Amino acid sequence: MATAVFGRDATLDEAWRRLAAGTPVLVEGPAGIGKTAVWRALAGRARAEGWLVLACAPTETERALPYAALADLLRPCAHLVAGLPPPQRVAAEVILLAAATGEAIDERAVGAATRSLLAGALAGPAKVLVAVDDAPWLDPPSARALRFALRRLVPRPALLACSRTDGAGPAATPLGLDTGPAGDDLERVTLAPLGVGALHHTLRQRLGRTLSRPLLARIAGDAGGNPLLAIELARAVLRLPEPPRPGDDLPVVASIQQLLADLLRSLPADSRDAVRLASLLAVPTLDDLVAAGTSAAAFDPAEEAGLLTVDATGLVFAHPAYAAAVRAGIPAGIRRRLHRRLAAAVTDPDERARQLARCTDATDAAVAAELAAAAGRQRARGAPDLAAGLYEQAARLTPPEAPVDRDGRRLAAAHCLFDSGDYATADTAAATVAAAGTGELRAEALLLRAVVAWSSDDLAGAVTYAGRGLSAVPADSRTAGQLHAHLSLFNDAPQGGRRHARAALSILSAGGDRELVCAALLQLFFHEVRAGLPPRPELVDRALELEDGHPSRLSGTIPAIWWKAVDDHTRARARLHDMRRYASARGDEPLLHEVLCHLGETELFAGRFAAAAEHIAAARDLGDQVGSGLVGETWLAATLAACRGELDGARLVAEAGLRHADRLDDPWARRIHTQLRAFVALSTGRMADAAAAYGHLARMLAGEGIAEPIALRFEPDWIEACVGAGALDEARVALDRLAGRHSRLPRPWTSLGLARSRVLLAGATGGDVAAALAELQAARDGVPADVLPLDRARCLLVAGLAHRRARRKREAREALESAVTEFVAMGAGAFAERARAELARVGERVAAPTELTATELRVARLAASGRTNRVIADTLFISPKTVEANLARAYRKLGISSRAQLGAAMARLPEG
Repeated sequence: MATAVFGRDATLDEAWRRLAAGTPVLVEGPAGIGKTAVWRALAGRARAEGWLVLACAPTETERALPYAALADLLRPCAHLVAGLPPPQRVAAEVILLAAATGEAIDERAVGAATRSLLAGALAGPAKVLVAVDDAPWLDPPSARALRFALRRLVPRPALLACSRTDGAGPAATPLGLDTGPAGDDLERVTLAPLGVGALHHTLRQRLGRTLSRPLLARIAGDAGGNPLLAIELARAVLRLPEPPRPGDDLPVVASIQQLLADLLRSLPADSRDAVRLASLLAVPTLDDLVAAGTSAAAFDPAEEAGLLTVDATGLVFAHPAYAAAVRAGIPAGIRRRLHRRLAAAVTDPDERARQLARCTDATDAAVAAELAAAAGRQRARGAPDLAAGLYEQAARLTPPEAPVDRDGRRLAAAHCLFDSGDYATADTAAATVAAAGTGELRAEALLLRAVVAWSSDDLAGAVTYAGRGLSAVPADSRTAGQLHAHLSLFNDAPQGGRRHARAALSILSAGGDRELVCAALLQLFFHEVRAGLPPRPELVDRALELEDGHPSRLSGTIPAIWWKAVDDHTRARARLHDMRRYASARGDEPLLHEVLCHLGETELFAGRFAAAAEHIAAARDLGDQVGSGLVGETWLAATLAACRGELDGARLVAEAGLRHADRLDDPWARRIHTQLRAFVALSTGRMADAAAAYGHLARMLAGEGIAEPIALRFEPDWIEACVGAGALDEARVALDRLAGRHSRLPRPWTSLGLARSRVLLAGATGGDVAAALAELQAARDGVPADVLPLDRARCLLVAGLAHRRARRKREAREALESAVTEFVAMGAGAFAERARAELARVGERVAAPTELTATELRVARLAASGRTNRVIADTLFISPKTVEANLARAYRKLGISSRAQLGAAMARLPEG
């Protein structure tokens, strides 16, 4: 095919220049225009210059062979397989046919292995070129694995692909070549028709003949400059009894198919039959073809005509378009008979199943069983979409008197569709089975619908479908146990979650379903804690022992959630990094995304803002790739931004998150964004708004039966907002709630939060501030500096405020300066600014009392006597907002910053 590069010198030079610069190159054009020749020339030049070339050239029939193209492409990397993590190593060995396994291969592990092998190749001394000819013919599993790997590699290898155009526009971009670091610079090389001179050289070298200039010009015109059409047209001309005279018509050149039909008619009958049989096989071998009734000699005339080449093991068509054209020209009846011959002859069971699928129209139990078995093998190889098609065909061929087999195959197809990421189609297929089936099949179909809903952020739908599934099976069946285990995850309310977890354990514990038992144990522990019951760490220990290095995907993060809840950040961090490696090794990106979010929150709690930002950014990047809802990481990013002082963006995220939660009726999203809204209001000094939002959050949790929200550490901020807004009764309620949390489960953050809150409330109510400050210091001393640096620094800020209000300038300055230092060290810009503002007020003089207006004076006196803003508003017949505005002006004029200082300030006012 090297002759077809005549006339492409400028194209080849430009394409090579772009490849060498790292720009992906897509060679496109109609069938026969010479894409493969250009592809081979560029790959050959890369090899000549010392590059490592990873290449594959799939054909249309090979689309039915999972990972055939990927195996070809990765074979030069086989020496790197031994160094892969176990799940990736096993997947790569199976793909490369270096080993067999009795376990099903997870398609995600194949993608991860592909990425690791390409990364290993890139680490070598040579530049790497990934070259894919006829990319649209990649088998789907190979295409997904390559797309997965190429999108995630930075830097990427040089990329070269070919794709056919249909004349209606540019070729669809394969393999995500228009995404990633160089996506904006994708070089599309559209091959133009060849001129007469280039076709002269091409025909002379391919056919060994020189045509006259006038005849060559006519062939070029009729072929439209397409070298493949020109070659076949020239062959047709040369088969004529005599050369055409000027004015004579040339053979019709409407298409390759028509030309090859003429060629096939010229072949002996046995040769024509043999060529047709070969075109119908994914990988034509002489053994299979001879078994189907042909002979090696039958291919001689076709080989002499340049249609194909034959060696000791099989044959290859001279161009992929030839095989497609031969298949397209076989009449339907003859094609079915040929498929039947091949089905009876081939030895590979998967090839036999493919042939049977194409020649069977009526229901046939034996054929359906063979197709289902082939589907199971494809599923085990990590090709769920191919398996889904085979299962669906098996279901269609299953006789109506075997409805259980039929619906079971439909359900297996639905599971395969889900595994391949086609959630919508999987849900539709599962709904069909659920509507038609009964008992176990109906329950399993509804469970799949529940998992699809949960994966699509439809928590209410997940609970509904799983609940329906329970009503379809006996209460003690294994399927009921599976449904209960999932419902313990789907239920946000602790009461329902605990009930389902206990039911799952009672059914599954004796059945050896390790993953679901682990999940139920962890969910039971989680929901008991959230309900306010004493924690039972023995449940976590039992689950960890049972998982044996293979954490449950359903609930594997719960131990880390628990450890970060009790401020054991070191243990939480270790667990999450283990799970990160586990998920990466398996290519389980949804789990990896969840783990990254928890790592970000862990580091946020630990005051390691730079590390938190790194994990949150990684979660957002991964979320973009896997198409997650981006709820968790967006909220975390906004919370971190608010701590750093970027409050406007955080406020927008909170409002958008609440709208999202209302739209999906998602209580978890509603809670976390309510907390974010409140924190932003607190940080901007809108104390009444913050207090209202925190109060609403507390009522939501109470209504859902959640006594211990674990990650929502909001009570100290709620108390601060209430004190700032003058809502002292509500502040006491919040303090009681926090004290209850601490009594149930003492933790460093509850110790610091209680002490900080008691200082604020003592100052606001005229309580024993000195005793509260002593408690604060003891609490701060009791928490190591590296455990909760943000909480410890906020204690210094509160202590500074208390000392300043008591006019202990030196103590105030020392506390506030230390707070500024600690806030700055961790990057907590919002808190550092607040501490600096308070530090600047140390030593301010009290303003003259004559500056207060009559309304300000009345409001200030009522506030100093302990009245709430609502009571003051009712007493003076003004709005609460007016009360708050007058109090703010009074604070400024009196040189104070809170209600806690009003008593002393008012005592200094003159009588009357």
